[in-house]
Amino acid sequence: MQEMINFFKTDSYLLFLNFVIILLFIGFIILLINNIKMSNKYKKFMKKLGNGKNLEEDLENFMYKVERVEKQNAEITNFCNNLEEDLSKCIQKIGIVRYSAFKDTGSDLSFALALLDEKNNGIVLNGIYSREMSNIYAKPVKNGSSSYTLSNEELEAIDKAINSNNIYKEKII
Repeated sequence: MQEMINFFKTDSYLLFLNFVIILLFIGFIILLINNIKMSNKYKKFMKKLGNGKNLEEDLENFMYKVERVEKQNAEITNFCNNLEEDLSKCIQKIGIVRYSAFKDTGSDLSFALALLDEKNNGIVLNGIYSREMSNIYAKPVKNGSSSYTLSNEELEAIDKAINSNNIYKEKII
């Protein structure tokens, strides 16, 4: 242990430390030069890859555009979901039955028309035609039935509308 302490007190120890410091400094300079060369090669490579343009800037612009498109897609999806929700309240199911209300009329000029939404809510119209006059009656429909008395033709029109499988509605995907 004493020998080591004596070695640290000698000039050779200081020379050794100076030599190590000089080697470390030279190594630092070499690494700095290599880093600068690598950085220049990287910049040239990126410009060459981008056909004279800076590829890094192109990638940043592309990422910005992708983010914008993602936001727009989210807005469009939200709009479509709202639209589909609103569409469920629109007339989607239609059922019509033509019939002859009176024996003295020659053809099926009377009709029952059911107009229903996705939840089978809406109205049923009954148009009764005779030689002297024509009347149209409207009755509300809730969940496929009405609080008013319905004729057989009106019930048949509602049944046709319910079983129409929403043929008037196109799905938004």
